[in-house]
Amino acid sequence: MFFQTGKPTDVRIVSTELYFLPVQTRVPLKFGRETLSSVTCARVRLTIVDRQGRSAEGWGETPLSVQWVWPSSVAYNERHEALRLFSRMLAQAWAHFIDWGHPIELGSDFSHLMLPRLLEDFNDSALATLQESMPLLAALVCSSPFDLALHDAYGNLHERPTYSTYTPEFMNRDLGDYFGSALPEGARTGSALGFLRPKPELRLPVWHLVGGLDPLTSADLTGQEPNDGYPVLLSDWIRRDGLRCLKVKLRGTDWEWDYQRIRAVAAIALPLGVKDFTADFNCTVQDPEYVLSFLARLAADDGQVYESLLYVEQPFEYELERRRLDVSRIARLKPLFLDESAHDWRCVATGHSLGWNGVALKTCKTQSGALLSAAWALAHGMQLMVQDLTNPMLAQVTHCLLAAHVPTLMGVESNANQFYPEASLPEAAVFPGLYTRREGVVDLSDLRGNGFGMVAAYRIRKLPDPAISCGT
Repeated sequence: MFFQTGKPTDVRIVSTELYFLPVQTRVPLKFGRETLSSVTCARVRLTIVDRQGRSAEGWGETPLSVQWVWPSSVAYNERHEALRLFSRMLAQAWAHFIDWGHPIELGSDFSHLMLPRLLEDFNDSALATLQESMPLLAALVCSSPFDLALHDAYGNLHERPTYSTYTPEFMNRDLGDYFGSALPEGARTGSALGFLRPKPELRLPVWHLVGGLDPLTSADLTGQEPNDGYPVLLSDWIRRDGLRCLKVKLRGTDWEWDYQRIRAVAAIALPLGVKDFTADFNCTVQDPEYVLSFLARLAADDGQVYESLLYVEQPFEYELERRRLDVSRIARLKPLFLDESAHDWRCVATGHSLGWNGVALKTCKTQSGALLSAAWALAHGMQLMVQDLTNPMLAQVTHCLLAAHVPTLMGVESNANQFYPEASLPEAAVFPGLYTRREGVVDLSDLRGNGFGMVAAYRIRKLPDPAISCGT
């Protein structure tokens, strides 16, 4: 344990329940080298107790997005089952994690002390079958619903919003205890709350995802598109939702296709009022010159599109230590954001040393890790975004709350209602503004109360039997 004595507000975990909720996409989502057509969401109920014996429960949820967390030639079904098995292992490990503390402290300790050992043990036992180790990113995503549920439970126990508990009143450690000399000296005594917005933004500009298989015009239609009342063509999405921000998935292996794709998207979107774009290469680019020439050509041939390109997201492979590429020339042209690489604040620090100047936060890498990454990044002058994992149901709540509380470059990405809108209908009945994009924003004003404010949505959905239930 990090400290010998703690606060009366400290908690420990006493039980976990893990549920698996299958979701099917209405249209395929293409990114990088893989295509997503279904996902399993891991939902967790976690119970905590404080030093006075009071207890409370909280909930967390994350899509186990196999293709994003573990791009590989290993068969999808094998990777998918590995994530489910590892999640079951984590349910037991979290339930038997006996330390006391604040959720950020417990979450950080679990991620850095327990998770690597659990992953190593899992890979040792599974390697003969899979012929490939499950990556840390996949382990973090499996662990995140437990971490999120811990933060939710803590707010519920103390009868206040979770984000109001990130203060010295509740926390035993300051930022210096985590970062040490890696943080500017004047910032080492700050709490996690010091970098959050004084008041959360309740109306967030929303980013729409243009996937690699999405039809742009009627000429792209194949006749296999769904006829379910939701838009199919990009122009219809823009008009219906009042979109102003588009994230464009590119290949990273076909320069001409990438260049023509972003120009084709812009040709449709700019006349309809779209103001901002981002280019997302999903770790497929091998050489910085690919991106540099892409930006140079765009600036020379289509200045309006170039000026509207707000930032560039994760062109290169996400294990930064494997190829320590100097990306500073790209970052001088456009903000260059870590996404898959930003496992935790230490990875953010590595990226910063290589020239990256932005971080895309995701709650799917744990709430604790996202907050510490944000603190380190802002202390070093990096910019922030909050990016989606196509989060439906309860996952959308915590995802958008993070974007409401940290100073992002521009709003939040939210695309679950593009790919599986029906999945969130029960939750949308409680928080309609959160699951409906209107006038280019998502609206969090219906989201209030203790914890993450999800109490009204906890039990409206009929859940299957738990995949596993564990207690101390």
